[in-house]
Amino acid sequence: MTKEQDKFGSIRRQIKGFPTGPGLYFMKGAGDKVLYIGKAKNLRSRVASYFQQGSDVIGSRGPKIAEMISKVESVDFLETAGEVEALLAEARLIKDIRPPYNTDLVDDKTFPYLEITAGEDFPGVYMTRKPRPDSRLFGPFAGAKDLRRALSVLQKIFRFRTCKLDISKDDPKRRFFRPCILYSIKQCTAPCADKISKEDYKKAVIGDLIKFLRSKRSTILRQLKKQMEKAAAALDYEKAAMFRDRIRLIERLDRRGTPDEDVQPEVFATDPAEALTQLREFLRASEPVRIIEGIDVASISGAEAVGSLVKFIDGRPFKSGYRRFRIKTVKGIDDYAMIAEVVKRRYKYALRGEELWPDLVLIDGGLGHLNAAEAALKELKAPPVKVASIAKREEEIFLQQTLIPLKLPKTSPVLKLLQYVRDEAHRFAQHYHHILRRKKMLSDTQD
Repeated sequence: MTKEQDKFGSIRRQIKGFPTGPGLYFMKGAGDKVLYIGKAKNLRSRVASYFQQGSDVIGSRGPKIAEMISKVESVDFLETAGEVEALLAEARLIKDIRPPYNTDLVDDKTFPYLEITAGEDFPGVYMTRKPRPDSRLFGPFAGAKDLRRALSVLQKIFRFRTCKLDISKDDPKRRFFRPCILYSIKQCTAPCADKISKEDYKKAVIGDLIKFLRSKRSTILRQLKKQMEKAAAALDYEKAAMFRDRIRLIERLDRRGTPDEDVQPEVFATDPAEALTQLREFLRASEPVRIIEGIDVASISGAEAVGSLVKFIDGRPFKSGYRRFRIKTVKGIDDYAMIAEVVKRRYKYALRGEELWPDLVLIDGGLGHLNAAEAALKELKAPPVKVASIAKREEEIFLQQTLIPLKLPKTSPVLKLLQYVRDEAHRFAQHYHHILRRKKMLSDTQD
């Protein structure tokens, strides 16, 4: 038996323990490095198909996959609640880990949301990949086509507006405005033409829509099924088919994640030019601030503690510069010591001249976290580097040699950029942490 046959035999024995439900599978090479991430409806069946004896991998899957399989040392899996969860998790992990044999989903393409512009007098309802700051979001949705068609069905039911008009309740000219055809065919309540009050629109239109999206939608589905059955009994099969399609579309509204759990940071990125100019002034930096590195740590009761480092260049994420750290020297709950460990392990490479120093190190936390990072840099005998921290809830910013936190306006470009870096570091740490707790895998940490 050759060494490769023995290896593949071991992998086939591994696969026999895989579940038969949906989830993600991970092809891992030497040193547990993730080579490829895929999703499957049936994990055991899908992964086994790569390693069947006598199969022509080059002919069936192509030379690149054959090359990848030749490097596989082990396989692993991550179960998900369903296919939608697998799809969203696959996209996120591929963007984060960037396995060398995944060619799709490595760009900044995102899944769409259903957006309700809740801050307006008469909120509009849209499908979007670039939400507004004060919007109420549902999703991300697994299929843009299904969402677009479902939105059309929902408008027929709830009669919300989908136009881009700027409508104010105090505008007296609304009484003389001529509504579009959607009002005439009873698909919009025409707030543009003062056909409905602000209170009634928010309660009867938007309020009911939100309840519907948050519920199991059983009432409307029952109504549609009765209408379908009535049309079928009357031999109006075309109408019955229309109701059937509407039922399917509404049921597919469940093919979505949640904004908090299925984070897409690329969606909320803004033009950083103004922010970087103001950040230089804010930090009183002598040179432009081009490289920002954000650091965070995560653990639950001190278990499976991890650290993360994200890199931004010119205000945008630089994914190749992201790093993960499995905490090695800290026992129990000690965020300060964990921050210090990550700082030391990260910047020893910069001290050797192997990597560039950032213009700003941003720590997720308060004054204590900032002090821990500064002490670690001092211990390393690092050259002067700007360090700041940003605390959640109050969004207070601490700078070096200051005891009193600074608060910037919520609309400040500087605050938004620092929040983006902080949130990305937090998400990256938490995501890796949860994976470590669920499966002992993805060992692409930096020493």
